[in-house]
Amino acid sequence: MSSRVAEYPCADHQLTKEYFGRKLRFETDCTDVEADLKAGSPDFVLLDVRGPIRFAKGHVRGAICLAHRDLCEETLAKWAKDTLFVVYCAGPHCNGADKAAYKLSMLGRNVKQMLGGVTGWLEEGFELVSSADVEPAA
Repeated sequence: MSSRVAEYPCADHQLTKEYFGRKLRFETDCTDVEADLKAGSPDFVLLDVRGPIRFAKGHVRGAICLAHRDLCEETLAKWAKDTLFVVYCAGPHCNGADKAAYKLSMLGRNVKQMLGGVTGWLEEGFELVSSADVEPAA
């Protein structure tokens, strides 16, 4: 009698490698984003796609507020076409990051989703900043 885990056989190593390799092309996690932001030279633009009211209440330091509904050629014009965007929303209960990733891909842009969104960020023990905490741009 096999366990519930082993009831269905796992894929061979090559298929497993391909599956997880493909999956990692679409997503990243809060810990990797935080480490890159902390290092000070991320090679991506972090987009909070929830909207300005929620962004003002609390967001990842370094994120730019650009609601998924506002993504278009005009709002993306200041970034080079090969820019990598990392998008996040409220968390697993929200599909705003999915919508943003879809729109960005439809516009020919590179995108990954930060898994967990704000919920994941907080669960990892990282802090959010409110707009009142952010220094105005010079």
